[in-house]
Amino acid sequence: MKAWTTGNVAGTGTFRCTDCEYPVSLEAVDELPTCPNCGGKEFVRASLFTTAQTSVVEIPPDIEDRTWLDELRTGLEDPGQYLAYRATEDDLVVFALEREWTRIGRSLAADIRFDDPTVSRRHALIVRQPDGLRVLDDRSLNGVFVNGERVEWSTLADGDEIVIGRHHLHFVDVPMVSGMRFTGATESGASAWG
Repeated sequence: MKAWTTGNVAGTGTFRCTDCEYPVSLEAVDELPTCPNCGGKEFVRASLFTTAQTSVVEIPPDIEDRTWLDELRTGLEDPGQYLAYRATEDDLVVFALEREWTRIGRSLAADIRFDDPTVSRRHALIVRQPDGLRVLDDRSLNGVFVNGERVEWSTLADGDEIVIGRHHLHFVDVPMVSGMRFTGATESGASAWG
């Protein structure tokens, strides 16, 4: 089997690192990167006939300081549903989920785009359903993880962490506040609104 080394243009397709089996997906003009998982420099074309869907991506733990997420919540004035992530240490990205579906991937057609070989061109979809928002794995190579668990689909709740490749996104749901206010418990123990 022919092997390619980092820096060469190998063509469109999925390639795996010969050292750690880590997959990377490339467009026709992309150069092979250094393996994002182990730093390896040699790749072979991944087989089209492999049926195993095991993930070879080591998900880096989200060890970042999450105070930015609390600050984001207090700064969002418009009610709605959002995906937020840190692109760099100082660059915060907030994407409002207003449409029926939102595409996440490496493709230029993606609504949320990551130019990263750990992300498939069509990696995930966020779909609005009658019961809320769901994240769906769009046949990605490395899978979609919600709160650390690999999922084919999952209903999203406020605060959920979605991992796409090596990117950690956070689902934020800012509820609409009505003119009603909570007045506390009544004598019977039921909550009362005033």
